Amino acid sequence: MKRLMRDTIFSRLFGLAMAAVVVSHIATFILMFVFLGDHRPPPPPGPHLHHHPEPGLLGGPLMGFTLSMLLQLLVLAIAAWIGSRSLARPMQDLAAAASTLGDAKKPTLIPETGPEEARQSALVFNQMQQRLYQQMEERERFLVAVSHDLRTPLTRMKLRIAQIHEDGNGEKLLQDVEEMRLMLDATLEYLRGSEETLQMLDVSSLVAAIVDNMQDEGKAVSMQGTANPLSALPNELRRCLCNLLENAIFYGKSADICLQDSETELLIRISDQGPGIPEQELENVFSPFVRLATSRNKNSGGVGLGLSIAREIARRHRGSLILSNRKEGTGLIAELHLPRH
Repeated sequence: MKRLMRDTIFSRLFGLAMAAVVVSHIATFILMFVFLGDHRPPPPPGPHLHHHPEPGLLGGPLMGFTLSMLLQLLVLAIAAWIGSRSLARPMQDLAAAASTLGDAKKPTLIPETGPEEARQSALVFNQMQQRLYQQMEERERFLVAVSHDLRTPLTRMKLRIAQIHEDGNGEKLLQDVEEMRLMLDATLEYLRGSEETLQMLDVSSLVAAIVDNMQDEGKAVSMQGTANPLSALPNELRRCLCNLLENAIFYGKSADICLQDSETELLIRISDQGPGIPEQELENVFSPFVRLATSRNKNSGGVGLGLSIAREIARRHRGSLILSNRKEGTGLIAELHLPRH
């Protein structure tokens, strides 16, 4: 059952103010009743045996009014102090975490407590930290992989240049140079990123166009399902889907792409009939320049950046890319989750 009033900064301030006003008015009413009310019966007629003096300032209306005002100020001050402290604490935690951002090797998550605005700010900040540190780790692994993978062809080039005049290895040297060029082009393309802006995209038409082009090239690709327009990066999404489809066709000889739409997200599932991927390698294949042992040659599967680029594009759409093996038989399934909100 939903709450009648959401836990926001407005609702908290409104509740504290109303509570303070109600309590202060009740107290004022009680004090005014005690100090100003005179419920004694009137004296009987005739000569007065005793003279009752009139109440002074300390026992009259001025005293009651003064005490009521002081009590109101005290209640309002306490409410303001409690409200300010509870509302300022999440902002203080956020400022402290922001001041240390990037100093540690792991993100320092702040507690997602307080009113809705504070919880939302903490959630967004924690997500930003995790994405930032994740990108830093990926860039570090990327540089290590580049330095490792580029040394091998460079070493072969040095050896073959020394022997080029002896046994005519000029053609092999050109092959090594071409391999380096392809690797560098893919690396720069991976690092360059995208300058596209989000726009409403007819995903069904985009997928249908990609499938038609591949079928014209003689590739075994099929499509199922439809999807409503989605806010996306058109060229980046096309590139992501093409990488996944090319990967499925290369290893599985065929690819089936299925669209499953809902109110919250669009699921694009690409499956093949290939050998699949060992369970312990399902996450490692997303790392730059990582290829399976059966693909460790320059003529199988590119330079190992296709899946890395595809996952990065999914993250730019605030989505995810998940690989899994088919349970009913051989083959791999790539699920691209694209949120609508």
